[in-house]
Amino acid sequence: MSTTQIDAAGAEHPAAGPRARILSLVPSLTELLFALGLGPQVVGRTMYCVHPEDRVGGVPSVGGTKKVNMEKVSALRPTHAVVNIDETPKDLAGDLADRGIRVVTTHPVEVADNIPLFKLLSGVFGAEARARTLVADFERAYRRVTTGPDRGPTRGPDRRVLYLIWKDPWMTVSADTYVSSMLSLIGWRTIGGDKDRRYPEIELSDALLADADLVLFSSEPFAFTEAHVAEFRSAHPAAAEKARLVDGQLLSWYGPRAIAGLGYVEELAEAESS
Repeated sequence: MSTTQIDAAGAEHPAAGPRARILSLVPSLTELLFALGLGPQVVGRTMYCVHPEDRVGGVPSVGGTKKVNMEKVSALRPTHAVVNIDETPKDLAGDLADRGIRVVTTHPVEVADNIPLFKLLSGVFGAEARARTLVADFERAYRRVTTGPDRGPTRGPDRRVLYLIWKDPWMTVSADTYVSSMLSLIGWRTIGGDKDRRYPEIELSDALLADADLVLFSSEPFAFTEAHVAEFRSAHPAAAEKARLVDGQLLSWYGPRAIAGLGYVEELAEAESS
């Protein structure tokens, strides 16, 4: 059996083994690496890599997800960098590769893409046993949401949802995104997207708000709070009852948090159908 893994960019990666020194530039992937038992090999992270809370603080930060301090990166001597097509600028990934760092690219779009993601990182870094446990836990949660007579899109009423991820300007998610895939498991279809842009800027027009059954304010990447929801309700009284604050980590993070995320969308569906 080949030990070579192929990442989302089509690059081949031989098994690295315990000597790999990993730089993680994606918060959800940092959490996944720790869940795979690879925490001791994670030598660098971004300031937004905050999970697992009780362990990640000992890993040096090199900056943000879009821009890093290359002097700090060089001092940490990583052999591998774990990145994501949506979150990591192509120029940054290229700069890392030019410095001799092997770049492992990820790109989960469907919720089920968590399984090949677990297998990719565990295959590259030698954590197959931990990955099998994660895959089993994920598959169990996924089946609970998607199978059975009262599960999946038939469970409760379908919803057309406007999912807001940013303010000034307002931004949403298009259909071909992980968030939209997660919501689709309970029959919620995102609106306001753009076929050419996965995270487009939008106008909160009366027509768009009227078309939405729900307006969801995500707690990240913009840190929407109940105060923002209250402000929206005051500014748009006709859509006031549609507004909800939702946990952006549980809806947009792949990796181990996706397992809890599957339970979370069940709870959202149940709340709207009660």
